[in-house]
Amino acid sequence: MTLPFPHARAARRTLLAALGGAALATRWPTAEAATATGLADPEKKDIAMRLVSSAENSSLNWKAQYPYLEDIGDGRGYTGGIIGFCSGTGDMLALVELYTERHPDNALAAWLPALRAVNGTDSHEGLDPGFPAAWRTAARTAGFRKAQRDERDRVYFDPAVARGKKDGVGTLGQFAYYDALVMHGPGTDALSFGGIRRRAGAHADTPADGGDETTYLHAFLDARVWAMRQEAAHHDVSRVETAQRVFLKKGNLDLEPPLKWKVYGDGYEID
Repeated sequence: MTLPFPHARAARRTLLAALGGAALATRWPTAEAATATGLADPEKKDIAMRLVSSAENSSLNWKAQYPYLEDIGDGRGYTGGIIGFCSGTGDMLALVELYTERHPDNALAAWLPALRAVNGTDSHEGLDPGFPAAWRTAARTAGFRKAQRDERDRVYFDPAVARGKKDGVGTLGQFAYYDALVMHGPGTDALSFGGIRRRAGAHADTPADGGDETTYLHAFLDARVWAMRQEAAHHDVSRVETAQRVFLKKGNLDLEPPLKWKVYGDGYEID
């Protein structure tokens, strides 16, 4: 589909490209290791995926995005799958490495050398013309779909839930962390998740440090908006201001339906 802004698919910070696929194998605490509460609750996790999909894919049907692949012109090469894995930032490489480790004889294995070569660039060299078709072929397999879900959880979802719980924020706060990780990546520079969280902490204490949850989450969203506006590809901040901020102003810290929000001018709701 044609999207109104190039950032309507997930963008990854360049730190991921510097790390590369192998370094992304570092393990974070998993949400599944604890009782499924907060955003890790299966129903809330599905809501999180639908919220992100509304921004990344202009659709609530996140499960239809496994075969998606295109270059959206954001300088990160190909973007694909359920969370916007990018050929230029390392997470697509890590995904295909994982898939190949589990299923060596797969449709994407032959493109691993090219994915390694283009990592950190927006180039398609060595990927065209066959890579998009191979991606769609792989997406028809249960193994590749599971690999996408597992990488989403390992790199983005589980760290967001774990960090959110340590900071004492509830379901909405954990979602705010997750969405920030999806767009900005798990780095420590000013425009990555770590920098955003650090900037928020300079203005308000986390609940774990005795701060008010609502006050802290407003500070986090303010820091997120600041980071988004530093990049032209992220100049539209509606996924924060007319979505997450709406829930926060309503006091919906548990992210309970019904939910109504807008992203890039389009309205969505979950009953």
